[in-house]
Amino acid sequence: MPFSESVATSDADGFKRQEAIWEVFTSECVYFLDQLMVLKEVFLATLINLQMRNCLTDVESWRMFANLSELCLVSFGFLNNLLRVIKNMLEITEGGGPTLLQVLSKAFQESICYCLQKYCLNYSTALLYLDSLKHREDFGSYVKWCERNEQCRRLQLRDLLVAPLQRLTRYPLLLRNIAKRCETEDERRGLQAIADQVDTSICDLEGKVKWLDNYQKVKQLRDALVWLPVWERHKRTFIPENLKHLLKTVTLENLIFHRSLLHEGKLVLTENTKLIDVYLFLFDEFLLITKMKRNKKVYPSHQELDQLLTDGCTFTVLDQPISLDRLQLKNIDQLNAATSGLPHSFIIMHQNRYQQCIGAFILQAASESAKKVWMSKIEGAVTALLKLDSQQPRVKSASLWMESSQI
Repeated sequence: MPFSESVATSDADGFKRQEAIWEVFTSECVYFLDQLMVLKEVFLATLINLQMRNCLTDVESWRMFANLSELCLVSFGFLNNLLRVIKNMLEITEGGGPTLLQVLSKAFQESICYCLQKYCLNYSTALLYLDSLKHREDFGSYVKWCERNEQCRRLQLRDLLVAPLQRLTRYPLLLRNIAKRCETEDERRGLQAIADQVDTSICDLEGKVKWLDNYQKVKQLRDALVWLPVWERHKRTFIPENLKHLLKTVTLENLIFHRSLLHEGKLVLTENTKLIDVYLFLFDEFLLITKMKRNKKVYPSHQELDQLLTDGCTFTVLDQPISLDRLQLKNIDQLNAATSGLPHSFIIMHQNRYQQCIGAFILQAASESAKKVWMSKIEGAVTALLKLDSQQPRVKSASLWMESSQI
């Protein structure tokens, strides 16, 4: 390659590298000025100002905005350091400052990922908290007043609250874009390592969010589940009043607290000639069929569990938990469903350790697709548990033990 062409190619590569760095800088400016600072100066500052005047004093700013102020400081510091690098590249300064790799490595290893993880872990809680306040007239007026501010650019509070999550997921793409255009192999490997680190942070965050969401939901559910005494569940069981104290009280904390909630939702149970609304909870080891007790409010059929729990709905456990290694699932095909008048239905059979059926539940979904989802979720959970049992059989361990069909 002629020398002139080589120089031209080198200049083109250098220009593309500068473009990639400039994209990181400009997008960070938009994130900092148009999202983080709008949240802080328009929404958070207004809320604090109102609370100083004894308005909305019961609204907890942390539950809604988490570590927003910390995010602003971190983003501003990152922009300043990145600007110094850009000035050095353009030879506006005398040089001698930190390199691009040093700035990015320090920013992502020491502050950006850590602060964003902290914020993102609170995000789902913030949305629930926001939903719990939206019916209040005073809070609604505050939000509408803030959203009318021209700095919001027609964005709503929810649009701005999600911005840090979106920014975190975009960082690896921006970093790899610079890495492709690096002049040296060391810088390319270094930037690739930082991008991989951010990816790892995102994966770690997804696991934490999933665990935290399950923990919070199960914690709420523990207080909403009702387990009737045996003499109320089975009318033929007679226990004299003076002997009832001898029966151990069921502690639902031991039942569900260390389990993962895989799926839940409303179905209809066919019992004799009656159709009963039930709510099913599929955990990683068993299935709970419960009867929902609503408040006087009228609930839409699509209402989510979080809102039901918030509104004080309770769930009375029918019969007993169905261990997944004792569960048989039977589909009711469309011909039999039409003949019996049970559309979108399937059967759950509960077996004892001797493979005898001790309970059968005909459950009806709202649609054929909803039925398929339920059957798929249950089959997947059963397969996962049986696979886990084959690798590491469950043994008796204090209050968490559940009798296995392997006995």
